[in-house]
Order: sequence, then structure tokens, then C-alpha cells
Amino acid sequence: MHTSIVVIGLIGFATIGYTIGRARAIMTVGGIVKDLHSIPSYYGYYTAIWIGVPSLVMLVIWLIVQPHVIDEVVMSDLPVSITQNLSTSEYSLLLNNIHNTANGSIFSRRNDPNIIAAAKQVNSLRQISFMLMASTVFCVGVSGLIFARNRISPVMRARNIVEKIINFILIISSLIAILTTLGIVVSLMFESVIFFTKIPLHEFLFGLNWSPQIAIHAEQVGASGAFGAVPLFAGTLLITFIAMLVAVPIGLMSAIYMAEYAKPRFRAFAKPMLEVLAGIPTVVYGFFAATTVAPAFRIAVQESVGLNTSSESALAAGVVMGIMIIPFVSSLSDDVIKAVPHSLRDGSYGLGATKSETIRLVVMPAALPGIVGALLLAVSRAIGETMIVVMAAGLTSNLTFNPFEAVTTVTVQIVTLLAGDQEFDSAKTLSAFALGMILFLITFALNLLALRVVRKYREHYE
Repeated sequence: MHTSIVVIGLIGFATIGYTIGRARAIMTVGGIVKDLHSIPSYYGYYTAIWIGVPSLVMLVIWLIVQPHVIDEVVMSDLPVSITQNLSTSEYSLLLNNIHNTANGSIFSRRNDPNIIAAAKQVNSLRQISFMLMASTVFCVGVSGLIFARNRISPVMRARNIVEKIINFILIISSLIAILTTLGIVVSLMFESVIFFTKIPLHEFLFGLNWSPQIAIHAEQVGASGAFGAVPLFAGTLLITFIAMLVAVPIGLMSAIYMAEYAKPRFRAFAKPMLEVLAGIPTVVYGFFAATTVAPAFRIAVQESVGLNTSSESALAAGVVMGIMIIPFVSSLSDDVIKAVPHSLRDGSYGLGATKSETIRLVVMPAALPGIVGALLLAVSRAIGETMIVVMAAGLTSNLTFNPFEAVTTVTVQIVTLLAGDQEFDSAKTLSAFALGMILFLITFALNLLALRVVRKYREHYE
């Protein structure tokens, strides 16, 4: 919250600097704007950039360095009897406990006076650091304002300078996006390699038992941990398959109707109403699945077939998830279909084709690349969904393709494994990164498949 206040203040300061720079440029030519090399707004942008960019850089550096400095100061002030001979994981847990206490979390040792004192010191140092940060950032902004204002002159090429700076910022933004992706991949690979040094790869990929928790008895199944991920992959595929069975037909047919058949008045009403489904929080869908859909399916199966089914099932989670991702398929497919040139439709009609034949044989093949992208987005959304699965399908690691039984998915297990304080040198915690790596590879393969389809059909219809 404190950081957002500084950022908002910095934006306001840069806006003031824009006004000052613009007025300064006009003043240097006595109000004759045509004597300036660039239009006055460029001088304002130049001043705002000199205020905002150095200040933001200072703010980012401060936010990166601040936690490490505070942690070092706090840990150095603790009694030696507490900090000596601690392993890396124990040191991290102690530091995390101090932060939890400082933040008022319920997951903290409130009865330890040393922890309480350290937490108070953390809060005090945070307040001092915030005041120093705000002052430093403001001083950097003032320095930038003075420097930019003094450099403004009629012959100054403000437009060229501003465009070069903006171009540089765009390049940096692109590099940040690329480096972030590489960082995610490298972190997943690094932790996954450590995991596979503890657990064989073939056991993880082909094992049929998933029980990563620490066993209470030696006789318990998976006493040393069972890390066969096949049940998780099977549950993920089952729920995703059910969701796509619901979302794809309904989404595509509604898109075709609204793009080709619906009247403008109905389309103006129906499309926003359909897209409202995308704005509903997933926890609401989870409540709906757990309290309405799952009991309805259980009662229907018991009355029609006479089978006792679980209150949590893959079918309930998949159906509700399919309803949730209908807008992803429908809205994107609708836009793609509307973007198909009317000349293709006119040519089809000119050859004597009916409306349905034109849609089936001309419009849909032309729109196929975009539709494939919409379906890929829907599949990714279904694979990554967690809340609906937790509330409607449960946490049971069950290797089955029966939609009436409880199952779990990869994303649910990742959340479960990383909940709370964890030691990142145990196979249980590291297995979450291995699961994340597998999901990344699956998504990457889906993207490659979609690109091949797009390239193949674009050769015919562009």
C-alpha cells in the first residue's frame, strides 16, 4: 500500500513536470511556438520522463534491496543461541516466522519473546525505510526536473530525444517479458532437476500411486513418499475433456449464430450477457458445482441407475468448468468469424451455395486459425483451473476414468504442496515444480500444434 502511494505521488509529480516543461519551452521563444524545433508537448514529455524514469529506477532498486537489508539487521540482532548452527531451511523458517508475526499472521509463534521483539523491529525498520524511500525518490524527481528544465531551449530536438527514449523503453519492456519467460523456465528446470535426483523420472511419469505426504507409520502406503503422477495427469485430462465437451459445441454454435444469423438487436443484448459468465469469480462456480450440480448428478444417477456415487465427482467439476469457459470459445470465435472477408461469402453465394453451406465450407475453414486459438485458450484455462476442482472434484488422488468418482488435478496438487511453510529441499515440495514443468511442456506442445494449424490454413485464405 505504501509503495502504491509513492507511485501515485510520482505520477502526479511527473504530470506537474509535463506542465512546467511545456510552459518553459513556450517561454523561451516568447510565446511564438513556431520558433521551437518541436511542438511544446514534446518538451513536456521530456521533462516528465526525466522526473519519472530515474525515480522509478530508484524505487525499484530500493524495493529490491530493502528486504535483504532489513532481514540482515534483524537476524544480526537476535541472540546468538537462536541463530547459530541453523541450516539454510531452518534459517528461512525462522525468518519467515518473524515476517508472519510482523504481518499479524495466525501462522506464527506469538509466545516467543525473541520472535515478537524481532517482529517489532521489522515493522519499525519498514516504516523508517518507507520514509527514506519516499524522500529519496522525491529528491531524484526534483533533480530530474531541474536538469530537464535547464536543458530546454528553442533549438533542442525534444521530439527526437523523446522518441528515442520511448523506443528504448519499449525494447527494455520486450526484453523483460522475454527474460521473465526464461526465468520461469530456468527456475522450473532447476528445481525439477533437483527433484529428479531424489525421485527417478520413470517413477514420476509412470507411477500409479501419488502420496507425497510424510507418512505417520512405516506400514503406510508410500511411507517414503509415492510420487507416481499418472493419477494427476489422468484426472486433469478427464476434467478438461468433460469441460471441452460442454464448452466447444455450445461456444461454437452460439458464435456461429450470433455472427451469421442473429439480428443486430439480439446480438447487442446476447453477446454481453454471454460474456458476463467470464466475469464470475471461479469460487462462485465452485460453490455452484458443490452445492447444486454435484448433488443433482448424484441423485440422478442413484435414481436412474441405482449406483451409489460420490458427492464429489469429475463430471460435476467438468460440466461447471465447461460453462465457465464458454465465453472464451464463443466471444473469440465470434470475432474471428466476423473478421472473415465478405467477399468470400459473396463468392460462395454467387456460385449458388446456401447460407449453411457457405458457413460450413467457406467461413469456418477461413476462420479456423482463430478458432484453434480460441480452443487452445479454453484448454489452457481448463487445465489451469483450481478452485472448481477443489470444491467439486476433491483432493483424492484416484486413477480412474469414471466421471462419477472423485479425482484431482495437477494444479490442485501444486497448490496443496506449496501451501504454508515448506522446506524446499524435500521431495514433497520439489514435486510441485516437477508438476509445473510437465504442465509447461504440455502447454508448449499445444502452442506448437496450434501454430502448425494456423500456418497451414493461412496459406489458403490470406
